[in-house]
Amino acid sequence: QVQLVESGGGLVQAGGSLRLSCAASGRTFGRWTTGWFRQAPGKGRAFVAAISNNGGTTSYADSVKGRFTISRDNAKIMLQMNSLKPEDTAVYYCATKDGGSVWSVGGYEYWGQGTQVTVSS
Repeated sequence: QVQLVESGGGLVQAGGSLRLSCAASGRTFGRWTTGWFRQAPGKGRAFVAAISNNGGTTSYADSVKGRFTISRDNAKIMLQMNSLKPEDTAVYYCATKDGGSVWSVGGYEYWGQGTQVTVSS
């Protein structure tokens, strides 16, 4: 059983930055494609960013391009979030799938419990 644990969320003012991390208990991310998703109050879960198993390919939602950066090492997946806006307020989840394209938002098998990000205006 794979368990993903997110950390790094919090309260920040608009224009500020946060860095989220996702760790996998008992395993490394190895061959997994990993993504970040978010769910704002009253809305469905939305894709944010993804990174391939070797870190060579990334994809981003249009709403975060140029502001967010996804990266990885063998132990963690990070999401650097800069120039945060109130509309970025959401619970952020990391998720993994065994291989698969970063351009497909489906197929994610394992999900973390989420970390809250709140951006005040």
